[in-house]
Amino acid sequence: MLILLLSLWLLWTPDLDRADLERRYLAAPSDLVEVQGIRLHVRDSGPREAPAVLMLHGFGGSLQTWDAWAQGLSGSLRVIRLDLPGSGLSTPDPTGDYSDGRAIALILALMDQLQLKRASLAGHSMGGRIAWTLAATHPQRVDKLVLVAPDGFTSPGEAYGEKPEVPVTLQLMRFTLPKWLLRLNLAPAYANTSTLTDERTTLYHDLMLAPGSRQALMARLRQRVLVDPRPLLQSIRAPTLLVWGQQDAMIPFTNAADYTQAIPHSQLLALASVGHLPQEETPELSLPAVRDFLTQK
Repeated sequence: MLILLLSLWLLWTPDLDRADLERRYLAAPSDLVEVQGIRLHVRDSGPREAPAVLMLHGFGGSLQTWDAWAQGLSGSLRVIRLDLPGSGLSTPDPTGDYSDGRAIALILALMDQLQLKRASLAGHSMGGRIAWTLAATHPQRVDKLVLVAPDGFTSPGEAYGEKPEVPVTLQLMRFTLPKWLLRLNLAPAYANTSTLTDERTTLYHDLMLAPGSRQALMARLRQRVLVDPRPLLQSIRAPTLLVWGQQDAMIPFTNAADYTQAIPHSQLLALASVGHLPQEETPELSLPAVRDFLTQK
């Protein structure tokens, strides 16, 4: 126990100053938007009169994961990206509710504030699960779906309807998160680890050290209760494009078949030699198909 305590003390990683993080990573003060008591970090680019696509990042991510796609799409679409509560530069949710239902309520409230009756949704991993759930439960608000390696089906050892057990080693992340350790955990998400540059690792690391971020991440993990997705997926009417790296080590590429079988009007873009983050790893391979899908009438 003494050795463990000493190790924690040596590796203790305090939160970073929020004002300093905003100076480094906030593009404009107007990108901080108050929604239901939460200060959400939102980037809104492209023509305001154009069809809108709203982008949702995955667990531990931020709106910067979409940088390349946003740049490539904002010439013809209104591209709206947000940090979910307790992620990136968005403040933690004061209610402590990090369920998908709460996330969907906040997204709909943001759309209302932006006067968007409808929008297409792009979601990665956890954000993909939130996106397809919103499309299934609020079809009148969703035009099209782009799902990048979405979460939703159980993995071996998991069960629908049960809260997961969060390993103690992962819970210690609240107190100790040296950058080398984070990089070690991020690396499996990339088939080509050269994509995980020091700059990208620093971005992930800095934003995870935002005040309250690690506590929010742990709360989100504990509140992740999966339901059998098939009934919801089968009810989706929005045209859907699945984007999946065939070397995905986080959510297996074999899950893609489950989605295409369940979602009507769905198609798959399979990317060889690509991992869990195609929008970061090889945007040049995925962006043309995504742009064509979102802009076609």
